[in-house]
Amino acid sequence: MSEPLDLAAFPASFAWGTATSAYQIEGAVAEDGRAPSIWDTFSRVPGAIDNGDHGDTACDHYHRWPEDVALMKGLGTDAYRLSVAWPRVVPGGDGPVNEAGLDFYDRLVDGLLDAGITPSVTLYHWDLPQALQDRGGWTVRETAEHLAAYAGVVAGRLGDRVTQWATLNEPLCSAWIGHLEGRMAPGLTDLTTAVRASYHLLLGHGLATAAVRAAAPGARVGLVTNHSTVTPASTRPEDVAAAVRMDGHTNRWWLDPVLGRGFPADMRELYGVELPERQGDTEVIAAPLDWHGLNYYFPVTVADDPRGPVPHAREVRLPGVPRTGMDWQIDAGGLEAFLLRLTEDYGVRRLYVTENGSAFPDTTGPDGEVHDPERTRYLEEHLAACARALRKGVPLAGYYAWSLLDNFEWAYGYDKRFGLVHVDYATQRRTVKTSGRRYAELIAAHRALHAR
Repeated sequence: MSEPLDLAAFPASFAWGTATSAYQIEGAVAEDGRAPSIWDTFSRVPGAIDNGDHGDTACDHYHRWPEDVALMKGLGTDAYRLSVAWPRVVPGGDGPVNEAGLDFYDRLVDGLLDAGITPSVTLYHWDLPQALQDRGGWTVRETAEHLAAYAGVVAGRLGDRVTQWATLNEPLCSAWIGHLEGRMAPGLTDLTTAVRASYHLLLGHGLATAAVRAAAPGARVGLVTNHSTVTPASTRPEDVAAAVRMDGHTNRWWLDPVLGRGFPADMRELYGVELPERQGDTEVIAAPLDWHGLNYYFPVTVADDPRGPVPHAREVRLPGVPRTGMDWQIDAGGLEAFLLRLTEDYGVRRLYVTENGSAFPDTTGPDGEVHDPERTRYLEEHLAACARALRKGVPLAGYYAWSLLDNFEWAYGYDKRFGLVHVDYATQRRTVKTSGRRYAELIAAHRALHAR
């Protein structure tokens, strides 16, 4: 049974939000000047996406955004994390700006503000223009420079109304899953390529941070990274060492250089790939940030796997531990632990949980309602973990549930549903699930608590 949720731990200013990303919900991939992204290309590779799915229509948010903003308002959320589609705004990756693309985000931002919802804009959520991929993508330095130019364009247009900005979402997935494991766009499987991509992603983050601040004085800029707590499967020295390697691969490689520690020496040695460093890059990558976003879904328990791929560690399934429909281990304590790590070890002074959620097979009852008790429990348990972290001094300023809507779940297509709102893809009908109603109740109760 879930522990009681300590709503009093959340400050009155706490941001209650939901999150989405452009390619997962917008659709309209060939409308109003948008050019293909690497995900448009990857989704056409036979066998790359479950059921042959793609994002051509997705949730049709490009046309239905007023309905989706009304859903957010109905839930009582006061913040929304969205991403801008780079190929919609700068179709060639660099060069001419597509005004029609910027106009869409103008309308969306104005609609959110009219509804009393604060937009938090992520500039890159994996949808690199295919034109840049054709020129080397994240393996070349120029892509980082193009990201900064694009960031300046978007911030210059929206920065009079948007103050909260993230440069990248989950660069780990772009580099490791997209360039090393091949399960995400662009679908490559080469360690040297992946390490170079990881470097240029973080360099792009630093350059884009400066570009946003130059274009939008007063902007609060952060980075969104995904992390897992890592535990060895046993006390064997080999398993303990494997956990250190997995922590380096999953966590330290992405946090240390951004937060002023440089790329971890042990991981440099493990990868054995020379970084494409230039003088001054270290300072650019470690540009001081206004906040940090944590995406947390699951912990991992690992054992040594010397013959396996880098980082030579394999996940071990623990008996009796609940798992989501993604086959991810459920442990809300991992969220609390990582929030504490970012605060106490890394000294982060303003934090957001920028994604947290779960996929389960949803069922629609005879009453037409979508009942999802497992997702509701997951939500309550992870919010309780946030409350515990707040009581321990973590400077947590907001929580964005993943996701507002069921959507295109990357290589899993449309089978995996994370939404607080159910989407019937055949009709595009939206139905708030039990979890969405519960989230609304908690938000309302928190507001009532602070209104006394």
